[in-house]
Amino acid sequence: MSKESTKLIANNKKAWHDYFIEEKYEAGIELVGTEVKSVRQGHCSIKEAFIRIDKKNEVQLYGMHISPYEKGNIFNKDPLRVRKLLMHKYEIRKLIGKMNEKGYTLVPLSVYFKGSRIKVEIALAKGKKLYDKRQDIAKKDQRRTAERDFKVKNL
Repeated sequence: MSKESTKLIANNKKAWHDYFIEEKYEAGIELVGTEVKSVRQGHCSIKEAFIRIDKKNEVQLYGMHISPYEKGNIFNKDPLRVRKLLMHKYEIRKLIGKMNEKGYTLVPLSVYFKGSRIKVEIALAKGKKLYDKRQDIAKKDQRRTAERDFKVKNL
């Protein structure tokens, strides 16, 4: 058995700042040929992206921007079109059950290659309040000052 390599394409750092990440899932993404070529060149962004489950129990990714492929001419699709995520039915049912609870949402965390396939890491998350964000920032500042003090003492 060989290990499949993973190469990060896009990362959503804002999701870690705005949400408490509860569970992570891996999903495939349905793309057309020119989109795959553009993603291979690294022209992909998920900063403003979000995920919904529609009435047909299909997981849809909204707001993911894939730049048009330069040599794609008429085959290029809309950069912000809705893309279907590929997951098992039991995973989708589990997500629907969790999302019916108060405050849960689905957010994309990263887009990456797993072998030759493009995958999206999505998370079941709860939104943070403003005071939660302030606490996180205060913790980061404390850790940074402690590391700085430790570095100065060791020199």
